[in-house]
Formats: sequence, C-alpha cells, structure tokens
Amino acid sequence: MVSFIKNAGGCLLGSRNKKILIVDDEENARMGLSKLLAQEGFEVDSVANGFEALQFLRKKKVNLVISDISMPEMNGLTFLRELNRSFPSTSVIMITAYGGVESYLEAMNLGAFEYINKPVKLDELKSVMQKIFGETNSLNASKMPSV
Repeated sequence: MVSFIKNAGGCLLGSRNKKILIVDDEENARMGLSKLLAQEGFEVDSVANGFEALQFLRKKKVNLVISDISMPEMNGLTFLRELNRSFPSTSVIMITAYGGVESYLEAMNLGAFEYINKPVKLDELKSVMQKIFGETNSLNASKMPSV
C-alpha cells in the first residue's frame, strides 16, 4: 500500500479531510494519480488490486474510491460489487483503458458514480469529484496533465 498525505499548507478549499483510495494494478498510473490528487490537498492511499482494497477499507474509511476495471485476480466490476455489499455509502469512480458499452452499463448498474476512460484527464476527474463532494469551486480549475 502506498500512502500520500496532503500538504496542509497547500490544501484547496473543500479538499481538506477528503480521503481517496486509488485501486489500479498499473503502478505508474496509480502513483501518478495519487501524487496529483495529493498535490490538490487530498489524503490519498493506493493499492494494487480489489482484494487489497477490501482489506484496506475494513481498517480505514474513505470518501471516494477510484478503481481501474481491468485488473488481474479480481477485476474492477467484481470489486465494485463487493464494495457495494460491504461499504454501500462509499462513492466510486471507475476508470479504464479498455472501455466498452457493456462494462460502462454494468459499472453504472452496480452503483458507480461515474466511468472515466484512461488516460484520465485531471480536469474531468475533478469535475466528477466536485459533484460527488457537492462542491462547486473547491477544486483548482488549472490545466493539469492526464494520468
């Protein structure tokens, strides 16, 4: 498990105390997204698969899970199903490089808040996060790279 703690001096309004878990088997994608969100002032943890994520969530509460769909051992849709059984109030954004209509529909039917294609555009992700957290101007609107 990798953990990034927010920089208290650089927190943006609204991101303080928001905890996010990134679930992605691709280390570069997981680390890049974790670092970018930590720079935005979020407390970010990350794990490599759905099994690790479920273990993590049994110990620590988060406000948002951002999970890849295509992962070995337990794919993101199976993870989402298990997450909703055990932690139904946790918001989830699904991300994928191999998106299709079927996986989109299944993710949304399983309760995902949103489905975003990789490479993740930070502006798009921040817009979705604003909706989840019920905030309009809390996230910096600056252009940032895709992850």
